[in-house]
Amino acid sequence: MKRIIAVPENNLFAADLSNDHNDLEIVLYGRRSELTQASVGAAIQHIVQRNRLNPAPRAWDLLSIVLSVITADMHVLRSESPDGWTREIELCVSVSDPEFWMSQQKLLEEQLQFLTTDVWKLSFVKCSLPLLPASQIFKPDQDCIVLLSGGLDSLIGAIDLVALDKHPYAVSQVAQGDTNQQRLFASRIGGGLAHLQLNHNAKCRGPHERSQRPRSLAFLAYGVLLATALKRYEEDANVNLYICENGFISINPPLTVSRLGSLSTRTTHPYFLQLFQELLSNAELRVTIANPYQFITKGEMLLGCKDQSLLHQHAHESTSCGRYARNGYKHCGRCVPCLIRRAAFHKWDIDDHTDYVYEDLSIPDRNHAEYDDVRAAAMAVQSVQSVGLENWAGPALSSAILHQADPYKSMVQRGLDELAAFLKTVGVA
Repeated sequence: MKRIIAVPENNLFAADLSNDHNDLEIVLYGRRSELTQASVGAAIQHIVQRNRLNPAPRAWDLLSIVLSVITADMHVLRSESPDGWTREIELCVSVSDPEFWMSQQKLLEEQLQFLTTDVWKLSFVKCSLPLLPASQIFKPDQDCIVLLSGGLDSLIGAIDLVALDKHPYAVSQVAQGDTNQQRLFASRIGGGLAHLQLNHNAKCRGPHERSQRPRSLAFLAYGVLLATALKRYEEDANVNLYICENGFISINPPLTVSRLGSLSTRTTHPYFLQLFQELLSNAELRVTIANPYQFITKGEMLLGCKDQSLLHQHAHESTSCGRYARNGYKHCGRCVPCLIRRAAFHKWDIDDHTDYVYEDLSIPDRNHAEYDDVRAAAMAVQSVQSVGLENWAGPALSSAILHQADPYKSMVQRGLDELAAFLKTVGVA
């Protein structure tokens, strides 16, 4: 089992924690003093204080836990585990209220196991957090929080919230290639949204684990942090945190049996969000997670957007690709997120002006029609047509984790129908 500890920059590593048995020491909210250490969130506290925000202490603790998990996940390579995938990670995090977080240990470990398929063992130690003087605190008067990633779904979600007379404060996880889109969208929606951009900026020695399945946790934690800094929250009201993602990607069913282990991040999966909401409630953080598009496909989101003119202007500028950076900040056009995006544009019946590296999927070679994701999508469509949705989906749509599974099944079927229609048009299915 890998042993990792995380302590803020302004708290020295305790003598009983810092020893030769640690596989990694993480400096939270600061910069590492030794090359053998890792660091994460170096600028976050400065940005929050510069904006004179004063989030709840347990929201800070939650962010500390999340940042520590992300860094630990990067450091521990799956290839070094006995089965080449499942890791055992012991993580000790400095928080302001270790007694409370120890009471949530099992719930947190369950969430992380669902996200990463690893075995986590969490513990907590006491540290202090910086607090602003009361005279310097600013309480924004927005009534909700919306996560703005630079992606198509979050763009639609922010547009729709403003159309519904909501006044969201947008928060973004800075990602290379998406930063300018995030700023552009925030400036164009509703005459300009208040916008906070944060970057976990995790750094650790050696090679990094590429799967990084908990990476989007930071996005959620930023939203909670900002929600607890609003005037509405100070007045003891509940704050909605909107995570806008189409239901198909949220469920993210494996297109083939062989792809089950390679599923991407599941931080918007309804089962995970249920666990996360339980954690927020236990922490007495008055933040409610909402995904208005849980039962809506990406194509239906495009068709139903409440400001079609604004969406027409900016839809093609949004980012969906799972390999965006690896392709010179262009959409590859052939990964699963790109295929779902292209299928959604096809359903919307609007010309897709996105620049794709692999535009013509009808070409019969390994870069196009025979590419792994394209073949998997075609196989999924054919399998559902042959054996039916329930036999194809298996446990991915099980009522054991989804409770009322029928609405999810209907949405997934419609999502596959969108995919099938697109693949047929481009000569793949």
